[in-house]
Amino acid sequence: MGERDLACYAGRWLVFFSHPADFTPVCTSEFVAFAKAFDRFQALDCDLLGLSVDSLFSHLAWIQSIAHRFKVKIPFPLVEDPSMAIARAYGMLPPGADSSATVRTTFVIDPAGIVRASITYPMSVGRNVDEILRLVAALQATDSAEVSTPEGWRPGDPVILAPLLSVDAIEQRAGEDGADWYYRLGSL
Repeated sequence: MGERDLACYAGRWLVFFSHPADFTPVCTSEFVAFAKAFDRFQALDCDLLGLSVDSLFSHLAWIQSIAHRFKVKIPFPLVEDPSMAIARAYGMLPPGADSSATVRTTFVIDPAGIVRASITYPMSVGRNVDEILRLVAALQATDSAEVSTPEGWRPGDPVILAPLLSVDAIEQRAGEDGADWYYRLGSL
């Protein structure tokens, strides 16, 4: 595994996520899902980096257990944070935390190292890996052109074009590509 620092990911997208504890059922389901979706993240030039406050030895044993029980290799690094220093710095601990478990925090970090999105799930609710993939793809799409993505957008779906900002523009394009001047759909 070795040492990691966010600078290792400069120039690539990164999903940096915490999980409450190794050898727990919800965390295991998430890690299996992230591993199965790893190639889809890689296709988006996006790396994965996990973190928990468990020890390196716990991580290694858990990863081996997942490989044995679920026939899935975890292809991304998992950071140990037994001092909770990283979890504290990134706000990954539950309110009033004095225990040794993080909440399910997910950060999407762009190639410039800027946190573009963050999602926090409670310990009892697993995150949706497909939604995280969709989020990365949507951020990439909106970076590629001056567009936004509507609810439920998937790659290939119509995007929202910038609203028209003058009366002349509104009159020239009336009814041409959307419901109204403020809601116009188009493609990338």
